[in-house]
Amino acid sequence: QLACCCGTAACSLCCRCCPKIKQSTSTRFMYALYFILVTIICCVMMSTTVANEMKTHIPFYKQMCKGIQAGEMCEKLVGYSAVYKVCFGMACFFFLFFLFTIKINSSKSCRAYIHNGFWLVKLIVLAAMCSGAFFIPDQDTFLNAWRYVGATGGCLFIVIQLILLVEFAHKWNKNWTAGANHKQVWNGLLALVTLILYSIAAAALVLMALFYTRAEGCAYNKVLIGVNGGLCLFVSLVAISPCVQNRQPHSGLLQSGVISCYVMYLTFSALSSKPPETILDENNRNITICVPEFSQGLHRDENLVTGLGTTILFGCILYSCLTSTTRSSSEALRGIYTTAETEVARCCFCCVPDGDAEAEEHIEKRGGQTVVYDEKKGTVYSYAYFHFVFFLASLYVMMTVTHWFHYESAQIEKFFTGTWSIFWIKMVSCWVCVCLYLWTLIAPLCCPTREFSV
Repeated sequence: QLACCCGTAACSLCCRCCPKIKQSTSTRFMYALYFILVTIICCVMMSTTVANEMKTHIPFYKQMCKGIQAGEMCEKLVGYSAVYKVCFGMACFFFLFFLFTIKINSSKSCRAYIHNGFWLVKLIVLAAMCSGAFFIPDQDTFLNAWRYVGATGGCLFIVIQLILLVEFAHKWNKNWTAGANHKQVWNGLLALVTLILYSIAAAALVLMALFYTRAEGCAYNKVLIGVNGGLCLFVSLVAISPCVQNRQPHSGLLQSGVISCYVMYLTFSALSSKPPETILDENNRNITICVPEFSQGLHRDENLVTGLGTTILFGCILYSCLTSTTRSSSEALRGIYTTAETEVARCCFCCVPDGDAEAEEHIEKRGGQTVVYDEKKGTVYSYAYFHFVFFLASLYVMMTVTHWFHYESAQIEKFFTGTWSIFWIKMVSCWVCVCLYLWTLIAPLCCPTREFSV
């Protein structure tokens, strides 16, 4: 483990019973761990609850804040400006590694050794860069300029994330369809999962219609729920239309089911993030409408929205970061969806089969988890592109945690509530996702001379 932290050895778990892991995979997970750590720190910085608990329960809190020059009550370590500075440090860390790892083709080069090892040293460097951002002169100018850089990078990451979601749907269907050619059980699994996905999407549509609309008012909600539900139905019909099936026989309802579920999630999340509408009741009192009303007297179940939304959000972020460098994902980002000639159906279709790992040259056992050195012949993914995606993800997290352009009133406790900027970003993301999937279906019809396969 010392060689992992301070040297070039690949990281592994201490437990021998853990399944073997590839060096390339362990490296990417370590960077993801750094990313998660800084993201958690950002969430803590945006939490008024945590700040108040620290003031209450930490002895000599005031003296400690003065000692580290963070303000009388550590006000420099909380709020959107602190998150901007921490994310600036993390973004610079990944951007510098992006520049450092450009055109690395061999894992035996000096730069590759630094990319794959020296984890303790890199953790210290990351901490130093995040801390050093607090000493940038002319903070107001820095924050104003960095805000627009963050918005640009965050929007670019959303596009990458949506492309990879579409690629994920195609990969799933492609893998299980390959199994259906040999065993009928895969046809049953395809039908079952497709039914479950459409059931979830339909149930979500009905529940949103019940809880987010009413007979009078709620025009925005009614239109958006209707439009997004209609888009899901439209792309499903296109996916199974004869003209699409003739060019793409592997296109089916599983992909459109995945897209429909994600569209319903974005619609639910957007409606939950929309500022509430108020009207006067019969007693001339302002009442909130177009939000769920439960028997407990709550206007909205914030714990459900925040918990579900946060889980899906960061799951998508990590999936986008960790899979963006695979061959199929890289091709998808260039608009190419290819079908592997030797596709082997498996439930865990995102992972490479064990047989591929066994074919590699070197497997090392050091008393703990087995490490497969799968990059002896060359790198299996683009190091530079991997860091660039994490750079964009850092900007996306910064903007998301600080409520995009409503940063001054942002709190982590109100992560999914009440800002028009978040509402429209989610709705536009929803429509872009549908357009991207629709393009993968109709592209072979529009460009008949180009090879497309899903």
